[in-house]
Amino acid sequence: MGKKAVPDWLNSSLWSSNPSTDRSPPYAPVTLKPESAQREPSPPLPPPVTAPPTPELVASLPSDPGPPEFSSEEISRQAQILSELSKKVINIGELRRLVCQGIPDAARVRPAIWKILLHYLPNDRVFWQHELESKRSQYRSFKEELLQNPSEITRKMDEHAKHEELNSESRALLHRSEISQGEHPLSLGSTSVWNQFFQEAEIIEQIDRDVMRTHPDMQFFSGDSYFSKSNQESLRHILILFAKLNPGIRYVQGMNEVLAPLFYVFRNDPEENNAAHAEADTFFCFVELLSGFRDNFCKQLDNSVVGIRSTITKLSQLLKKHDGELWRHLEVTTHVNPHFYAFRWITLLLTQEFAFLDCLNIWDTILSDPEGPQETLLRICCAMLILVRRRLLAGDFTANLKLLQHYPPTNIAHLLYVANKLRGPVPD
Repeated sequence: MGKKAVPDWLNSSLWSSNPSTDRSPPYAPVTLKPESAQREPSPPLPPPVTAPPTPELVASLPSDPGPPEFSSEEISRQAQILSELSKKVINIGELRRLVCQGIPDAARVRPAIWKILLHYLPNDRVFWQHELESKRSQYRSFKEELLQNPSEITRKMDEHAKHEELNSESRALLHRSEISQGEHPLSLGSTSVWNQFFQEAEIIEQIDRDVMRTHPDMQFFSGDSYFSKSNQESLRHILILFAKLNPGIRYVQGMNEVLAPLFYVFRNDPEENNAAHAEADTFFCFVELLSGFRDNFCKQLDNSVVGIRSTITKLSQLLKKHDGELWRHLEVTTHVNPHFYAFRWITLLLTQEFAFLDCLNIWDTILSDPEGPQETLLRICCAMLILVRRRLLAGDFTANLKLLQHYPPTNIAHLLYVANKLRGPVPD
């Protein structure tokens, strides 16, 4: 198939040009809430602060990338976003339209926007405070109930038993203290707190290992400072609670990578009270986000019509529809099975393919697109293939697999533009 089968806009030299730097700035430093270092720190130092900074603060501040440059269109869109967010009742459709190509976040409104898009905050601002207080209270209850070790549970049960014994004695009744089957550390009963504890220990060990490996190049997630340690502990709490509350999925390796962008954004909320409750807010948004992708994490559904294999097949069909020449070269000529690269792309929501701050821009689109996160993600993955089509068409199995497993730096605005061009149903 020649170029005639490919839309003219795909043959533009624009897609083979050198990627430019993303113009969406990282979050500005906040004195009370230090932030992470970028993947490629630039030489300039952070702006001076009035008080002598602590070593932990200095280590976690991002280097200054220079003043952000926004086009007149981006400035106008940012003003429209702020105007929409200031309304008493937010028009969700209009908000989606404004942010679907990324949030020019000089005003640092991404935390609020993501919470709205993930249905954590209602579109009526009147109910925000009540919803936040209710959810945060519920999360505290989850932690108190599910993050206790069996010793703490049995201690409380003993205290309750002693209290009952005193009441019995006050009524001149005899009371015999016993250790129930569920309280004994050697109990194998299904309701035994100790048996459940030992069954969950392996999952918790895996979570601990993965949390320690989360973005080791970012001081926000990794390091010896109190700030980074507390962030790691928050990730750990969220993943353990998710595993306990979702026994059908529990914990799947890689969920920590999907959790990290959410927690980073909410922990860097400019409103101090929101940042202090980032762990609770992130938990509920993480549950909502995974609800749209949960079938990809369920091994029992791998070969079903909703499992990860079916999702990857949809990606293959999407590529075949929009660029049959590239599809044939990859899957027929060079035999590059899309599972070899797309499994990670899809299950980890592209968090391993791009720089961290670029991922935030991509997630703006994934969360806001009215077609839904799954379909939007597939269009972005298809666009990723199309953007490197010339290199893929010139490559063999080894070269193409290496390219797709180590995707090159790309202009994110161009990527999202191409993905937007690929709208439409995938043929059966």
